[in-house]
Amino acid sequence: MFWTAAPLLVFICLLVFTGTTYGHEHGPGVVRVVEGEDAILPCSLSTKEDIVQKLFDWKKDGQKEVFLYDAGIHYNNGRPGQDEQFKGRVSHFQEELKYGNASIIIRNTKIEDRGNYTCAFPRLKPEGKIFNIELIVEWTFKNRNISGAAPPPYLKNLGATEDGVLLQCVVRGAFPKPKVEWQDSDGNVLPAEEPHVSERGGRYDVTLLTNVTKTKTNRFRCVATQENIGHVTDDDIYVPFCGEISFNWCLNLQILLGFEEHAH
Repeated sequence: MFWTAAPLLVFICLLVFTGTTYGHEHGPGVVRVVEGEDAILPCSLSTKEDIVQKLFDWKKDGQKEVFLYDAGIHYNNGRPGQDEQFKGRVSHFQEELKYGNASIIIRNTKIEDRGNYTCAFPRLKPEGKIFNIELIVEWTFKNRNISGAAPPPYLKNLGATEDGVLLQCVVRGAFPKPKVEWQDSDGNVLPAEEPHVSERGGRYDVTLLTNVTKTKTNRFRCVATQENIGHVTDDDIYVPFCGEISFNWCLNLQILLGFEEHAH
């Protein structure tokens, strides 16, 4: 079952009139939004028991404190302990507490918000209740919502070396981590250095260097593949070679002609 951010009035009406328990005690329910949208994480008791004087606690991935409410005291009115990631972005539906609705809204979602959330009623008799929600945050790429799809790679000619030309391929902001390869114009994978990988905010940046020599086309392609989401993106670059002239003169010529940047 998938939930998307919806107008608050429609959402509240569904909670009040259907009598359904939103959130799952066993397998997770799923909420899917595009990065920047607001996400409503549903958690409601099917008994519609008044929880104004109860305690409920939202956590992310079993550790991060998202929102804690205890008989009127919560993170938005002075209670300490909320994780920095969620400060100022999470609120509950005060008027819905009397209907057993402990749902929350996360505003301006970020890629790093994706993950597994729990809504727990630790003092609820007889043994408490825990509801599970998975939040999927996607970002838009070429008018399609693909979670973490890599943009086209950025290619750069770093100049001549003693035995060829050094090329750089940079793929930014991808999740899951892509496999990045350099290929010649025939699609053959070229030897390359070990990729440099960094992670920030749940996304990966990958940089891959290769040293190339003259071919019949002098065109080389960098390909980024994310098999998990069925996404492939690529770009190519033309490399001028200087023949038998001196290394230093060749390097200066490439810079003079502006071939250090990606060119078609």
